Amino acid sequence: MIEQPEGSIGIVKLSTKGRYGVRAMYDLACVYGQAPQSVKCIAERQSIPEAYLEQLIAPLRKAGLVLSIRGAQGGYTLAREPKDISVGAILRAVEGPLAATDCITEPCANSEGCAMHALWLRIHRGVNELMDSISLQDMLNDVCANCADSRCHEGTAKKI
Repeated sequence: MIEQPEGSIGIVKLSTKGRYGVRAMYDLACVYGQAPQSVKCIAERQSIPEAYLEQLIAPLRKAGLVLSIRGAQGGYTLAREPKDISVGAILRAVEGPLAATDCITEPCANSEGCAMHALWLRIHRGVNELMDSISLQDMLNDVCANCADSRCHEGTAKKI
């Protein structure tokens, strides 16, 4: 979380790793069912540095979210249908636990009877439930519902 001046609206900000991970997976969802996509193509379409994206693919593969296809026409594809991959799963793969503070994911001396621990736990549960409720298919549907571009419905990866 970022400290904000008094009276301003605070925000929770995802790291670059989380944003790029979701963008890369969204890109693969846009072309789901087509040929495997190279890291270079994904990086170009989503304006992600190629070397950075290469580092993000490994944890996404390890989490079972993407498949690696070898060979001249190889690349990456989603391991499951877009409807079966949540934003929460993507973020946990590249970021680790979605927790606002360490006392949620590590032992905390004040966990029993601590109002702050109870607050952070509620926030943790709410954020995880929300992120897990949004699939890549939901993202595709949201973009296409607000898009007048007919290419949106033809599997063309749009930059988000």
